[in-house]
Amino acid sequence: MASRDDIKFLSNPNIGKTQSKYCRFKKFGIKHIDYMDPDFLLQFVNAQGKILPRRITGNSLKYQKKVAVAIKRARHLALMPYVTDLYK
Repeated sequence: MASRDDIKFLSNPNIGKTQSKYCRFKKFGIKHIDYMDPDFLLQFVNAQGKILPRRITGNSLKYQKKVAVAIKRARHLALMPYVTDLYK
């Protein structure tokens, strides 16, 4: 009998299996989001410089608001650009 590695699937067997999203701030116990750290804030911004929504990042509402405020403060101090072309 053929093993699972020998079987060729017509469709991907991993379709429909989604990874559960989690709030990284709750998981790692991060209480303060520093707006002076643009490298960390880059994780929450797409290539055009837009803030990623909660449904993509998996942040809780409390920390998503703090991330948004930190990104806006960093933009105001010119640590991060408002609009870019392929920022990452």
